[in-house]
Amino acid sequence: MALFEGYERRIEKVNGVLGQYGLASLEETKALCAARGVDVHAIVKGIQPICFENACWAYTLGAAIAIKKGDHQAVDIARTLGEGLQAFCIPGSVAEDRKVGIGHGNLASMLLSEETKCFAFLAGHESFAAAEGAIGLARSANKSRTEPLRVILNGLGKDAAQIISRINGFTYVQTQFDNAAGTLSVVREIAYSTGERGKVRCFGADDVREGVAINHHEGVDVSITGNSTNPTRFQHPVAGTYKKECLERGKRYFSVASGGGTGRTLHPDNMAAGPASYGMTDTLGRMHSDAQFAGSSSVPAHVEMMGFVGMGNNPMVGASVAVAVALAGASV
Repeated sequence: MALFEGYERRIEKVNGVLGQYGLASLEETKALCAARGVDVHAIVKGIQPICFENACWAYTLGAAIAIKKGDHQAVDIARTLGEGLQAFCIPGSVAEDRKVGIGHGNLASMLLSEETKCFAFLAGHESFAAAEGAIGLARSANKSRTEPLRVILNGLGKDAAQIISRINGFTYVQTQFDNAAGTLSVVREIAYSTGERGKVRCFGADDVREGVAINHHEGVDVSITGNSTNPTRFQHPVAGTYKKECLERGKRYFSVASGGGTGRTLHPDNMAAGPASYGMTDTLGRMHSDAQFAGSSSVPAHVEMMGFVGMGNNPMVGASVAVAVALAGASV
């Protein structure tokens, strides 16, 4: 029985990577991690329970490579995890072309670096993927950082932001934007829990201008957009506008675009362009991103369709950091 989804299309490439590091099989990678007291499968499933088995094995391979390389710091382990993820990208796929696995490893490493102060899930609040990723980060990132990483959600709709905050125990931050003056003010903050979840700040904007102002207010250094509802109306315009203004101010900002790559995307931004176009979601991501992922921010099957592993891109951010931190802790 195959170990994971798409086994036949992946195993030749995976075996090649195993051989590079003197690993006999994927089963050996799992045993190597277990010997360090790290259950990678449990960590990954703990972030997004509906993820595919191939995502668990990809992270297990990456963790085993980190052990073989002698990586001890979480920031280095995270980068190496990308090698395992990249090994699972199907040859000739969108994910392979964009080096999405390597990109995820580099993003996680960036979030564990002290240079990054604030990370934003710039996503529609109707998607729980941003919340899953944020929870994974809140649980793990600060265990290996001197200065805590601030994590925010910034999406369209104040009611939606408050609902997501209440369900997940985040802190809801209600803002008001003065269009005439171009200024943002905080109306109130409601912490729905204490501890790691309560430190995640969740914002709901009425429009793009307010979304950009929220990013400035929080000093966002790195963000990832989603591929959920309203990507053309909010997420991508906010990232692109914020990037332009950061460049004007001389501020470093790294933008990651999640999603796209299917031609006609399964969302309200359908342009009926068919296979001749990557679709509007993908095109907008290309216009502002420093790195572009493939497939949905939330739906494992959609990311799998792009030739990557079956896990939403936003939860994957949390999983990368969680696995890196757990392995770093086991190396001490």
